[in-house]
Amino acid sequence: MTTADGGGSPDNSLLAPLKESAAEPQSPLYKVSLWLLALALLYTLYFAKSLLMPLVVALLFALLLSPLVAVMKRLYVPRTLSALLLICAIGGPFTLLAIELAEPAHKWFKQLPELSERLTSQLDDLTESSLGQPVQTVSQEEESRGFSLFGLFDRERQAPPPAAPVQRADEEGTSVSERVKQGGMELMVAVLAATPVVIAQFVTCVILILFLLIFGPRLFNAYIHIFVPPELREDRVDLVGTIQLELSRYIGTVSVINAGLGLTTGLALWLVGVEDALLWGVLVGLLNFAPYVGPIFGMGMLTLAGLAQYGPVALAALPVVIYFAINLLEAQFVTPLVLGKNMRLNPLILIVWLFIWGWLWGAVGVLIAVPLLVCIKLAAGRLRETHRWVRLIETRA
Repeated sequence: MTTADGGGSPDNSLLAPLKESAAEPQSPLYKVSLWLLALALLYTLYFAKSLLMPLVVALLFALLLSPLVAVMKRLYVPRTLSALLLICAIGGPFTLLAIELAEPAHKWFKQLPELSERLTSQLDDLTESSLGQPVQTVSQEEESRGFSLFGLFDRERQAPPPAAPVQRADEEGTSVSERVKQGGMELMVAVLAATPVVIAQFVTCVILILFLLIFGPRLFNAYIHIFVPPELREDRVDLVGTIQLELSRYIGTVSVINAGLGLTTGLALWLVGVEDALLWGVLVGLLNFAPYVGPIFGMGMLTLAGLAQYGPVALAALPVVIYFAINLLEAQFVTPLVLGKNMRLNPLILIVWLFIWGWLWGAVGVLIAVPLLVCIKLAAGRLRETHRWVRLIETRA
């Protein structure tokens, strides 16, 4: 394009729209569109969780198991057979463990109303001792003071009023008891109502994992050749391979650490005579997949277990103290030493991330939040446009 006087310089008026379009992604409208897109994504994740939750969990497991299927493929094992063998090898021990723990879990589930009753009775005693006794002491002081200063007539006049505060304390204690009982019954109803949905999602997840392991690689290769430009194909394939390898390494390492934590905790609780020590060891090992949040729930769970077995005495804190000591050793020394700095995650970002996924998908969201963040961090580390976000996620505590 030449100017009107025949020169070779381009026409700035014609290039102005191109410059505006190039600068358009930095405009406020573009940023507002990104925020609206993020809100729409959160809305979709929340209201479509029954559909998306099994799919995301299946994708994570497929990424975890795909390298093993590829290795077995090199040994001339068909993908269908290797996928079935891997699912059976992983699901078999967990099924046996679930069968072993079904009886103690059912026993504790049946004891929930009884534990609620015991807790409410203890709350009633605490309420009466904290609200009723001070009122009675004050009334006795007023009674003796009224008798010594004003005589018998004033003492009789001041005696009846303390009955009203005592009655109000009883009403408050009764309301606390009713709320605790109602909370225990609501928990039982919620668990029973959610059981069919959980079973359906579990079966769906297993089927999706099987199909992803068998047909996923070929579909991914077709996508790479159809949609990705030739100059980017090698980079995209390498990115997915890196995510698979690092995610497998991370989940495998964390699983071994959490299994050791659960085994050590269960053994220590069994040695001191805590009932159903295997159940508590498995639960604390599973909860440890959610950093910071899981150990808090584990300590609360062991507190209830200690109160149920020993009653409101100092010995009831023994299970919590044992678990806290073992978890502190694991969190401060074992995990940082094994994982190293490659999987460094800022604690504040991690806890906010856990809260977001717990709000979106409940307990499942909390358990898969860290593997998802690891995948996002690995993918963002390979993209030059998002390397600053990786530095933010890896900020030291």
